[in-house]
Order: sequence, then structure tokens, then C-alpha cells
Amino acid sequence: MVVLGIDPGTTATGFGVVETDGYAISVIDYGVIKTSGRRVLADRLQEIFKRITEIIRTHQPNEFAIESMFYSEHTKSAMLLGHARGVAILSAKLNDLSIAEYAPREIKMAISGYGNASKDQVSRSVEQLLHLQHVTIPYDASDALAVAICHCHRAGKRMSE
Repeated sequence: MVVLGIDPGTTATGFGVVETDGYAISVIDYGVIKTSGRRVLADRLQEIFKRITEIIRTHQPNEFAIESMFYSEHTKSAMLLGHARGVAILSAKLNDLSIAEYAPREIKMAISGYGNASKDQVSRSVEQLLHLQHVTIPYDASDALAVAICHCHRAGKRMSE
């Protein structure tokens, strides 16, 4: 199974593509889709949509996983995050992928065993799980890989039930 994980954002959207055979998980690709905050929102969202669609067509994932919304006192930030999530989910849906959403705490727990793990702890856990200790992965990309790994763990449980 190939999984595309997404950590959405309007200026930086992380992506991570992993493959699992039900036991081992290996990395296929990861990176960050960066858009300029000086561009109008619609152009940034279009760029995110296009890039995610390209990633889907290149790697042909079976499943799509994305970080769910979390409570925020910053209304504008939450709305922008919602826009980025929306175009990412739309791209997955238009490419007939099944879509799963995971709360940030659930992802952190699945990766590091601690629901309040810091970005650095998540990044180090991802590097260890994927045997990438000598590689520096941007936080947005490691967060996206964490989403994909979390999905592999949860999907494995669903398949065995």
C-alpha cells in the first residue's frame, strides 16, 4: 500500500509518500510545497492543488491521509488552514483516493508514543522509523511523513480486524 500524507498550510504544505507491506514502512518521497505569502490566496491554493495532483499522478498512492483541524483561537489562521486542507482533499477525491483524517495528538502518539510531542521529537521519531538518521528533513515534510506513518499503523489495524 502506498500512502500520501499531507501537513497542510497556505505558505508551506508538507507531503510524504510512504509504502508499507503491512510490516515495514519505507519512504518513497517527501518535501514541502512552498507558496509566497505575497501572492493572492487563490493563486497559492491553486499551486497547492496542482502540486498535490502532480504528486498523486507521479506516485500513484492507494490512500491519502491528512492532519485534521484543531481548535485555534486564531480565526484567520484556522480559516487559511481550512482552505489548504480543502484543496488537498479535493485533489485526492478527484483522483479517487480514499481519504483519512487524523488529529495532531493521534499522529504524535502513533509516531513518538507521546501525544504532546514537539516538532523536533516528531521529526526525530520519523527519521528513526524510516531509517533516515543522516538526513535533515524540513518539519513540514516530517509532519506529513508522520501523518502517512500514522495511517499505515491505523490501516494495518483495520485490515487485521
